[in-house]
Amino acid sequence: MTSTLYVCATPIGNLADASPRLVETLGEVDVVYAEDTRRTGRLLQALGVTADLRSYFVGNELSRSDEIRRHLEAGRDVAVVTDAGSPAVSDPGRTAIEAARAAGARVTVVPGPSAVTAAVSASGMVEDAFVFEGFLARKGRDRAAQLERIATETRPTVLFLSPHRVVTDLAALETACGADRGVFIARELTKLHEELWWGSLGEAVRHWGEREPRGEFTLVVAGAPAAKPNQERAVELARELMDRGMTASQAAREAAATTGVGRRAIYEDLLR
Repeated sequence: MTSTLYVCATPIGNLADASPRLVETLGEVDVVYAEDTRRTGRLLQALGVTADLRSYFVGNELSRSDEIRRHLEAGRDVAVVTDAGSPAVSDPGRTAIEAARAAGARVTVVPGPSAVTAAVSASGMVEDAFVFEGFLARKGRDRAAQLERIATETRPTVLFLSPHRVVTDLAALETACGADRGVFIARELTKLHEELWWGSLGEAVRHWGEREPRGEFTLVVAGAPAAKPNQERAVELARELMDRGMTASQAAREAAATTGVGRRAIYEDLLR
């Protein structure tokens, strides 16, 4: 039978969120690769699971992925976990999946807790689509480009913030997006000291600047207001279409579809 790589989500705080399938999988695979073996060791102990546990983190990810491939080629089943949440979501995991595919092994997911979806659900700010940006880049062009994307993105943006950069990153977001932009901040999701906070970026900078940020932070930043349709440009476009042979009615309809300005308003301007 083909060997399998199990991509396993682990609790983001509350151990009661561990699924029976996660417990079964971690207990049955031949080896478990973990971002932090000490932290995962405590999780396994709490779940009553004994496993061959090995490290798999950013510093040794490439060499460990070769090792994972050899295990899979030898017919052994492997599980990959990170400290909390889902592997390969702002955490190691991608190279393990690439190794499994190269080995011709089966890849399957043991889904579970996610700070991203937990924050989206609790925020009340997302109706359908949202954008996930992970952590903000620390500096340079990458950071500037990321902040610009968030500032102009009309969909809500989900971010992770490390506690020692909370105030710095919130201030950067306030500068890029404006002090009035809405934000939801979830601290220590599912843990004993869970805190959910709603307000504006300006208020967030003041609020979190007055205390020592502790724990893990997940943000949902409100999307940028949609740009208002430009009626002057729409009428100008309609006139250009009329110059190409369209009637006023046809040109108004086409310009409305292109610009979002109401057809009747365009048509009435053309008649005037």
